[in-house]
Amino acid sequence: MLSFRDPIHGFIRADPLERALIGSRPLQRLRYIRQLGFTYLVFPGAEHSRFSHTLGAMELAGRVYDQVASRSEGLLPLGEDCRERRLIRVAALLHDIGHAPFSHSAESLFEGGINHEEMTGRLLLMGEIGDIFERFGKGIEPNEVVRLLRGEGEDAERLLGQIISGELDVDKMDYLLRDSLYCGVRYGVFDLERLLDTIRPIQDPPSGTWGLGVSEGGVHALEALVLARYYMFTQVYFNVTGKVLELHLNEWLKEAKRVWPSDPEAFLEEDDVSALSEMRRSTSVHSRAITHRERFTVAFESREHLNDAEREAFESLLPEVQETFGAHRLLISHSSKDPHRLAKKGVLVQREDGRREPMEKASHFLRHLTRIERYRIYAARDIRDQVAATLEERWRSVKPSS
Repeated sequence: MLSFRDPIHGFIRADPLERALIGSRPLQRLRYIRQLGFTYLVFPGAEHSRFSHTLGAMELAGRVYDQVASRSEGLLPLGEDCRERRLIRVAALLHDIGHAPFSHSAESLFEGGINHEEMTGRLLLMGEIGDIFERFGKGIEPNEVVRLLRGEGEDAERLLGQIISGELDVDKMDYLLRDSLYCGVRYGVFDLERLLDTIRPIQDPPSGTWGLGVSEGGVHALEALVLARYYMFTQVYFNVTGKVLELHLNEWLKEAKRVWPSDPEAFLEEDDVSALSEMRRSTSVHSRAITHRERFTVAFESREHLNDAEREAFESLLPEVQETFGAHRLLISHSSKDPHRLAKKGVLVQREDGRREPMEKASHFLRHLTRIERYRIYAARDIRDQVAATLEERWRSVKPSS
């Protein structure tokens, strides 16, 4: 067994299959991909990598599996060495290997229009990964991991898939606690132990499908998770400086006609270090914004929760402003997210009397949170004040009355 000392979960131990995968090129590459892109330039402690996050997700996947299997009415087998538990742990370990440099900062710029999930699937089918599964998998194959990450399969497989990607997934559980710790904030903290103690598989009465939910005693723990995610988006992930650095990165990549390779072997050569080295050699305004801290500065910022009428009114201003000052001298950020919304399937709560109801109904609190809808306009420093004055005046003239 291989052991890691993790600041979130204590000791994390890996079996022979996990150990071999951890030593593979796709996993080792994640040591050089920061979890939060350029956020370390805003929050100096945010130097943590995708590598540590995948280890944490793997550890949590085993813990969640144990809780769910013990309450699954025979749908999932119990035991540390059972096939399903081993499968979910390696799926959690491998779920992020397709992330491009700087994580989510420029994930839309893959060659051929693929995304990081598709790249994960391609990396899993490489010979190196296949050889590891053949030697240590004891019957588990890479294509099973691909199916699980895509949410395919029968009841048991789809239930397993929700542990990795769903409303109560281990990805969120780990990154909220990890990001909060390394950013030096408390917004992402929630009661993990209580949530794990109350999580359970719940069968939806109308459809008969199984999903992850909580017992009645876990409602407030789940509320805390949702609120943690909501505040991490407003305070960290959508940070005003972090957003402009992402915009500069995307502009530099487009300017340089750079895309992330769709070929797995070529993709493995790309990481934060290689991309930053290339940026340092560039004389682009956008690369220097990052490497020399010569970024554009915010000239206008809307409030955090624009309604539809306000959003449409603001968007009507953009063509005029870009024509006046030059689109190349402005950067526009549209931060839009429903971090408090549960997916279409939702999360069910099992009441003490056996009734099952959606979390949105069980929680009075969640109904009062609203969508994040915020615009920011950044400008080159020499025109920043002029842009700010123009936008303030124009916004007052078009803003719908409350």
